[in-house]
This record gives sequence, structure tokens and C-alpha cells, in this order.
Amino acid sequence: MRWLRFGAALAACLPALAWAQSADPHRWQLNMGKGVTPMAHNAYNTHMWGLWTCVVIGIIVFGAMFYAIFTFRKSKGAVAAKFSHNTKAEIIWTVIPVLILTGLTIPTIRNLIYVYDTSDSALTVRVTGYQWMWKYDYLGQNVEITSRLSKESNDIRQSGKDARDFNDPNYLLAVDHPIVLPVHTKIRFVVTADDVIHSWWVPAFGLKQDAIPGIVNEAWVNIEEPGVYRGQCAELCGKDHGFMPIVVKAVSMDEYKAWLAEQKAAKATPAG
Repeated sequence: MRWLRFGAALAACLPALAWAQSADPHRWQLNMGKGVTPMAHNAYNTHMWGLWTCVVIGIIVFGAMFYAIFTFRKSKGAVAAKFSHNTKAEIIWTVIPVLILTGLTIPTIRNLIYVYDTSDSALTVRVTGYQWMWKYDYLGQNVEITSRLSKESNDIRQSGKDARDFNDPNYLLAVDHPIVLPVHTKIRFVVTADDVIHSWWVPAFGLKQDAIPGIVNEAWVNIEEPGVYRGQCAELCGKDHGFMPIVVKAVSMDEYKAWLAEQKAAKATPAG
């Protein structure tokens, strides 16, 4: 009975442990977040389907194993059966895994096809990785921005002191110029690099795309909620790899158009 109570308590805790986290990752996060794009939702749902499938399989397998261990132990006089094979059992334990894997494969393939469909995009942004910054070109808009680690984060890392003493929640995750994007809009990214391999990764978008010199990769997002979403370069690219964060500011279409107009006006104004 104690084992049953322990199992029931563990099963009761599993939903809480597997609950979706906030959009951006945080300390002690136990599960992936649902994100703020259809792509991220699909990845989360597929992950949860796989997770709960594994949980059910684990309960059945370990339940049967522990039941056999304690019920048919030698001290109770159990005698092991002697047989070479069982055709019916072999068919069952072959067919069931095939069905499970098929059930996991179909949504995965469907999601992969969906991920690479960049058609009907309303906006295209070229993302170029450099050591150690990102450049964003709004194609057709004559607007480009360069995004580097913020001065505040850079000052902290150069200070030689323990970064925890500064109590900066966005240390190494803040930039001087975030990329601004409209919500509820399909946005296409063309991703490349100028020097070495980088990787543009924003967890809340369910998106990680390699930036490779001489190669242009495509990706897309449709952000559902306004907010600030943070990411990082996810490919080791040199000594300052950890200091090229990504910050995306998602705003309404009206705010985006106003920001775009400001950028164009600033570019048209002669310096000095």
C-alpha cells in the first residue's frame, strides 16, 4: 500500500512539474514554454504528447516490473517459468511500439513542413551575424539596425566584480538597439553570417536558425502577443559568443509603422 500511495503522490505532482512556463526561460524552469508563436505552440504540444506517452509507458513498464519483483520473489516460493518464446507476446510488443512511434512521427513531420513554409509573408528581415553582434535589414524599407550587447551589461562584465552584486535581471540579455516587429503579422527571416557560424535563437518564438557565411537560411514567425522577448546566439562563435544577445520588441502594427517612420526620418536627416 505504501508503494501505491507513493505512486499516487508522484502522479499527482507530474502535471505541476510539466506545466508550461512563461515565454522566456527562467531559473529552475522544469519544462519548455508554450511560447508566443504558432510554431512554438506546435513544438510544445508535440513535446507534451511525447512526454505523456513516455510517462504512461514508464508507469506500465515499471509498474509491471515492481509487481513481478515483489509478488513473485523467491522468498515466497515462486518458481521461474521456462520457455523460449511466445509468438503472441512478441507480436504485441512489436506492433504497439510501431503504433506509438507512428503517432509521434505524424505530428512531427506536419510541424516540420509548417515550419519551413515562408510563403505569404508580409515582411522580410535579413538577419546577419557578426562577431559579436547582429545586423537587421528590413528589406524594401531601407531601414537597418545593428544590435550589440548593452552598455550596462558590458560595463558589468568588464568590472571584474561578481555580476550578481549588480542585481541586473537582464544581465547579458540586453542590447543597445532591439529589433522591433509587429504582432499578428507573418514575418520572414533570411538568416546568414559575415564571418563564422552563428545561430539566431529566441526561445519564446520556438525558433533557432543557423547563420552560416555564404548560405542563406529561411525562417518565419507570427508573434501573437506584444512584449519583449530575449534570446542568444546558440552556436559557439568565438571568445565573446556569450555576449551577443537578441532582444525582440513586439508591438502593434501602428506602433511598428510609427517606429519605422522614425528610423527612416533619422536616416534622412544629415548628421551634425
